Amino acid sequence: MSITGTLIVQMIVFLILVGFTMKFVWPPIATALDARASKIAEGLAAADKAKSELSAANQRVEQELAKSRTETTARMADAERRAQVIIEEAKIRAIEEGNKIVAAARVDADQQTVKAREALREEVAALAVRGAEQILRKEVNAGVHSELLSRLKTEF
Repeated sequence: MSITGTLIVQMIVFLILVGFTMKFVWPPIATALDARASKIAEGLAAADKAKSELSAANQRVEQELAKSRTETTARMADAERRAQVIIEEAKIRAIEEGNKIVAAARVDADQQTVKAREALREEVAALAVRGAEQILRKEVNAGVHSELLSRLKTEF
């Protein structure tokens, strides 16, 4: 055979191969490529959607954090105010209690002063009786002169 015949036969075989490939091989490859392209497009769309949802979730988290910070600050301020109120009330109660203790001490001191004066009056009366006994050198009867002694006690 000649080179021309071989070339023509090779061209015919090539055209048959191209036709067979176009009819039977190419359609499944094209559908597989189309399916893969649609899956990739769906994946990209899902990724974009997830990205936007993540962004929205991050914004919500930031808002919640800001809200919790303000609530915490408010609670801390409220706790400090309550502590100041409790401290002031405790100071007032301590001052009142101190005033009560001072008043009770004054009353006690006054009572002790009165008792000391009574004891001193009795001692002065006893000394006066002893002095009178020594001056008179007589025995003075305390029972007889009790009225005189009680008057002396009240005068001092």
